[in-house]
Amino acid sequence: MEILPGEGVALAKVGETRDVVESRVGPPVHPGRGRRAVYDTDPMLVISYHADDTVELVEIADGGEEVFFEGIQLTGRFIDDVVAELAERGLRAEPFDIGFSFVPGFAIFSMGSRTARDIDPTASDDDERSVVEGVSVAPFDYFREPTEEELDALVREHEAKPPTGAAGR
Repeated sequence: MEILPGEGVALAKVGETRDVVESRVGPPVHPGRGRRAVYDTDPMLVISYHADDTVELVEIADGGEEVFFEGIQLTGRFIDDVVAELAERGLRAEPFDIGFSFVPGFAIFSMGSRTARDIDPTASDDDERSVVEGVSVAPFDYFREPTEEELDALVREHEAKPPTGAAGR
């Protein structure tokens, strides 16, 4: 499956409605939590929706068909190898806690459920190389770290909201 950076994949694109996506892929096999839904595609899609039921983020899970970007296999490989190959194409990796994001609008990540031996039978039991287990696709702003000014604005906005819930009981 080929990703479309900043957009998604052919089956689901950022901004499309849930109805449009589900007309292509069918209903979710697991409705997920909140606004996320899991679809039985190959590879499996996990889609996060905005409150208005439009696609916010497309995630592609490792397993089954591999995931590619411009001919580069992203999933089922060592994360450092993928980052190096993307760097050769001029893409700079921005690290985050479980992976790397890239300016065109995608991220690769490892949840730590696969080991080096899963893809390299000669790897030792203590080989700590991470395997790309998934790819997320959205506009790059989705992945970038907020600036100090943006964080301050969010805190001020949160502090300005009146409390909700059990007040007055």
